[in-house]
Amino acid sequence: MELLTLLIVLLLSLGAGLLVQWLPMRHQPIATYPQRAPFLGGGTPDSHAWSRYHVRYYPMTLLLIAFEMEMMFMYPWAVVFVEKGMMAVMEMGMFLAILSVGIVYAWREGVFKWQ
Repeated sequence: MELLTLLIVLLLSLGAGLLVQWLPMRHQPIATYPQRAPFLGGGTPDSHAWSRYHVRYYPMTLLLIAFEMEMMFMYPWAVVFVEKGMMAVMEMGMFLAILSVGIVYAWREGVFKWQ
């Protein structure tokens, strides 16, 4: 009985969502191509898309990935820390030390100086 109720609610919500999407489209006239084109997007580009990005953005991106990896590993580590105890602390210490070496190297290379 509960599964039937869930299925009915799911079908009703799906139908309501599709109805909300379909009704406005039914009453609007079809737009011409100039109306559908992106704003100021009609000209040909002067250069390729990849050539617009300066190389100085890439080291910042690598640092962002390093910090994201750190956070990604620290959340499950908090759960494992309760079970493993001091061994988990030493493993996280080694992981943070390796990341710290990368950050110190980036600092020495001047990655954090925005020009």
